[in-house]
Amino acid sequence: MTQPVEAVVFDWGGTLTPWHEVDMPEQWRVFAREVHGIPVDSPDVPDADLVEAHRLADRILEAESEAWRRGREEHSSAALADILEAAGIDAAHDRHHLALAAYRGFWEPHTHTDPQVRPLWQGLRERGIRVGVLSNTIWSRDYHRAIFERDGVLDLLDADIYSSEIDHVKPHPEAFRAICRALDVEPRRAVYVGDRIFEDVHGPQQVGMRAVWIPHSDIPAEQRVEVTAVPDGRAHELLDVLAIVDAWSGVT
Repeated sequence: MTQPVEAVVFDWGGTLTPWHEVDMPEQWRVFAREVHGIPVDSPDVPDADLVEAHRLADRILEAESEAWRRGREEHSSAALADILEAAGIDAAHDRHHLALAAYRGFWEPHTHTDPQVRPLWQGLRERGIRVGVLSNTIWSRDYHRAIFERDGVLDLLDADIYSSEIDHVKPHPEAFRAICRALDVEPRRAVYVGDRIFEDVHGPQQVGMRAVWIPHSDIPAEQRVEVTAVPDGRAHELLDVLAIVDAWSGVT
């Protein structure tokens, strides 16, 4: 029996933006060097200054790792500001905004939207299907929307929710209920698309959503959670989602 699809919700990292290997300690070294006013690739930086900057970077990385651990184990959310505060960063520091800009510059090559997103979202819209995003992230709504706007897809987005602005992360059921409410759709009429079995298959299935798995990300071992969930559909690339949705909606 077919069950018409009224909305499709997407994970962000590793789904809408292709998976990248990222040097996680380096993101915070970039931030910390800017806090300490250390020029990029300068050969004349005193060793003591570099040591102090790297200590700061290590503290931030530890705070971030702890936040993500709580997310996996307790499903609690965190925001970038929370992590920096936990690491002892003074948001009123006169170089704080420069450090944030350097941090975002580090991430720039890793945030580009997959070229298939626009034709996929256009195809869904042409079918009368709403488009949503639900992402586990420490970044703000404004930051994510700026990425979508930069890459020319923001106009096709009907609703988006980021864990940094709610109390829970995926796979907590409330995160999926929240995006369904934002899209004004019953969970059984919605589909979730993502690259992780625990967060993106097990999570939405708890509330009655169907789940499409795109297994093209090399998830680090420390981020994996063993779970027996089986996806309702499997896509090898984003545009495969259109055929899966058509089949579920009884379109031939």
